[in-house]
Amino acid sequence: MGVDTELSGARTRPGVRRALPWLIVAFWVALIAVAGPFAGKLGDVQRDRAVDYLPADADSTQVAKIQDTLPGGESTDLVLVYHRDSGLTPADRATAGEQTAAIAGEHRLSAVPRGVPSEDGTTLMYAVSSTEPGQDEDVRAEFVGEIRETAKGGDGLSVEVGGPGALNVDALEVYGSLGGPLLYTTVAVVAILLILIYRSPFLWLVPLVVAGTADYLSMAVAYGLNRGFDVTISGQSSGVMTILVFGAGTDYALLIVARYREELSRFTRPYDAMAAALRGCGPAVVASSGTVAAGLLCLMAADLNSSRGMGPIAAVGVLCALFAMLTLLPALLVLLGRRVFWPVVPAYGSVPKQRRSLFAAMGGSAGRRPVAVLVSGGVLLGALSLGAFALPGDLKQQDFFTTTPDSISAMETLGTAYPDSGTQPITVIAPTGEADAALAEARGTEGVVSVERGRSGGGWTELSVVSGSRPESAGERATIEALRGTLDGSHVGGPSAQQMDLEVTNARDLKIVVPLVVLSVLLVLIVLLRSLIAPLMLVAAVVAVWGASLGIAGLVFEPLLGFDGTDPGLPLLSFVFLVALGVDYGIFLMHRMREEALSGAGPTDAALTALRTTGAVIASAGLVLAATFGVLLSMPMVALAELGFVIAVGVLLDTFLVRTYLVTSASVALGRAVWWPGALSRKPPAAGSDAPSEPELASTR
Repeated sequence: MGVDTELSGARTRPGVRRALPWLIVAFWVALIAVAGPFAGKLGDVQRDRAVDYLPADADSTQVAKIQDTLPGGESTDLVLVYHRDSGLTPADRATAGEQTAAIAGEHRLSAVPRGVPSEDGTTLMYAVSSTEPGQDEDVRAEFVGEIRETAKGGDGLSVEVGGPGALNVDALEVYGSLGGPLLYTTVAVVAILLILIYRSPFLWLVPLVVAGTADYLSMAVAYGLNRGFDVTISGQSSGVMTILVFGAGTDYALLIVARYREELSRFTRPYDAMAAALRGCGPAVVASSGTVAAGLLCLMAADLNSSRGMGPIAAVGVLCALFAMLTLLPALLVLLGRRVFWPVVPAYGSVPKQRRSLFAAMGGSAGRRPVAVLVSGGVLLGALSLGAFALPGDLKQQDFFTTTPDSISAMETLGTAYPDSGTQPITVIAPTGEADAALAEARGTEGVVSVERGRSGGGWTELSVVSGSRPESAGERATIEALRGTLDGSHVGGPSAQQMDLEVTNARDLKIVVPLVVLSVLLVLIVLLRSLIAPLMLVAAVVAVWGASLGIAGLVFEPLLGFDGTDPGLPLLSFVFLVALGVDYGIFLMHRMREEALSGAGPTDAALTALRTTGAVIASAGLVLAATFGVLLSMPMVALAELGFVIAVGVLLDTFLVRTYLVTSASVALGRAVWWPGALSRKPPAAGSDAPSEPELASTR
């Protein structure tokens, strides 16, 4: 907005007009030079340990934190799985014994590994636990890598290294590999779409370069938030931040460039045209980004560490994109002049060619039968929402990846070979003074097979509990709940307990964050549109889109994409992003509709003109945003792929159904009441402007 003020005020001062764009570019060069070293450190503070995702106050979180303080720090727990389909031979067992002995000789283990054979004789598993790697992720990865180098099979004997420690290392490797491919794929997708939209060999580069600059700045700011306020940064949140910078930033660029192209036909100087463009669309862009940021910041009320950290990180991405698109983008476009639009250069005084407009035709149908269109669209969204009941159950550990790393393969082998026994420990942390009593109570708990005493320190003692049921089965969950109900003053954790806490906390966060998001977005819209009805209409529309998107996901996830579970955080995160981003397009449309109404147009004319003038831009922006989130479908993490799918589908529904048909038809049906109780709701319509004229209707057919 500061750029808008300076540009408009400098219209009669040629010296300022020539210097200001160069000063803005110089400012950005200096800003990136300062931010560069900090942006490069973002990867150093990215954390993807279990404690970084867990609920802040949950039992399993307390276990993970206390384990860090025990002698040796956090333990790395592995399971070595020796398997032969036809049954293990004596030579196989000898190999397993030699390799586990070698591992015990090379590394400091918590106990000597003991083999546990399966009843069918095909499998032998060894539990390996060590505090040698500590909390350092690189050291832990090196430790697991060395174990895998030592434990090797051959000639029909397979050896897999699984367990929580191996699963964490494999997950960290996947998260670590996201940054480059995610960025490159996003840039490629945005570049292709911009080339198709602009049909210019040069223009597409400008918003893409500006978005890349904004992404670099957002990385530095995110690093600062981590250092200054201890904001959690995970691979998921940093990836989503990049998607938002390019997706939302490109949306803002499309709106600004479209308005700038319009103004170039009215002004001789690009500087003045840009000033007029920012005056026209700047408020909508600022309000749009403010609404998105406000919605995202509501995630700070979540109890889940990963969700709470994603709120400010994602908001940083949106605000950095806004800052760049309102300053650097206009400066570059002004410096490049009209020639950047080549081969279709908008000339001063030119009249845009009147082409048959798809959006005019769509608006015409909504204008003729607004109630029928509105009811039909509502029924369609409601029917699609029913598909949400077909969503698969909660995502399990073995379903985290779209590929099958060694740790997942080990879990699958164990699940087949040991169908009725636990293959990963439940960790209990008891006060040292009550450890003996806790051990006895744990042994007497239904579903518990064995309990072993582990490390002690800092007033706490570690107990390793083995359940008689498979990991994440109903039986193991019942055992965990029984332990929590029996062991007063102790904490129960471990991988399965963590998943249980994630599910419970996500359900709690959904009840807390969703009303906050709706309220914050509604308040911003009321202030912007100076109306109560229009904001309620927009919010109701995006909530309906969210339900329909989850419904489509329920019909697609398992049958077509092969996802065997749904990430517990999907409903909350998809709601926040779809409501915040979906309202974006509603703001673009309603802001233009308000402009037309203020100029004297009747409700129907204002609605149809707004759709005709902004429809193409909103469609282009929706395609870009959907495509950028669609990039997440190519990532090897099921949770990211599911989030990307739901948001991409929701954005497309919002763009081509809700904004085009439902919001337009609702605005026509409500007439001036859509602006109630603002002044526009009381202004009498101009004669003959309440309905489209015959020539206007004919032009839309």
